[in-house]
Amino acid sequence: MATKKRKVAEAKLDKNKVYSLKEASNLVKDINCTKFDSSVDLHIRLGVDPKKADQAIRGSVTLPHGTGKTKKVLVLCTPDKEASAREAGADFVGLDEFIQKIEAGWTDIDVIVATPAVMPKIGKLGKILGPRNLMPNPKTGTVTNDVAAAVNEVKGGKITFKVDKAGIIHASIGRVSFASDKIEQNSLELINAIIRLKPATAKGVYLKGLSMASTMSPGIVIDTKTVQN
Repeated sequence: MATKKRKVAEAKLDKNKVYSLKEASNLVKDINCTKFDSSVDLHIRLGVDPKKADQAIRGSVTLPHGTGKTKKVLVLCTPDKEASAREAGADFVGLDEFIQKIEAGWTDIDVIVATPAVMPKIGKLGKILGPRNLMPNPKTGTVTNDVAAAVNEVKGGKITFKVDKAGIIHASIGRVSFASDKIEQNSLELINAIIRLKPATAKGVYLKGLSMASTMSPGIVIDTKTVQN
């Protein structure tokens, strides 16, 4: 049963219309039906086969206006790196005690940064961290010796993304409280980063579908031509 707010929201949305990114960035604020400051998410369908290693798109991008969410960062490192990680604003810093906590089921963090030296110890956590998209990875800049820079980037609006089994990337690019131009600019930053990663082996249309939605609100279909210059 749709709530009254959801019905009002759906009435403002033309289901048969494909919107420009600019229109969607305005409309997503208008049709939000939660009382809290909802996340604004993009769903990007790509013409790739994620089973092929070179088409399993993943990367990171720093959104110009941040995500509107303060991310909890865990740094797993050797003792000599701990002070710089803490100074950069990491919420948790250490190694063995956190490996044990994660093995026991603790995942109350948004991002894990690790130094290359400790990666062999973290490998066994793959089953827990992998499905939650928390596994540190050199491609997304979360395996590095410069832990301070990595923490600063994450706290400053850096997000990571990867294509799922269905060939779709889901990413949060802001909040409904953001001005519509900031939603639009953050969206473009992510979309352009994904376009730059187009694999040479991908056949046909790369950017197949695009939609924007806030938490629990209906999705807005966006014309992919309005984001490709």
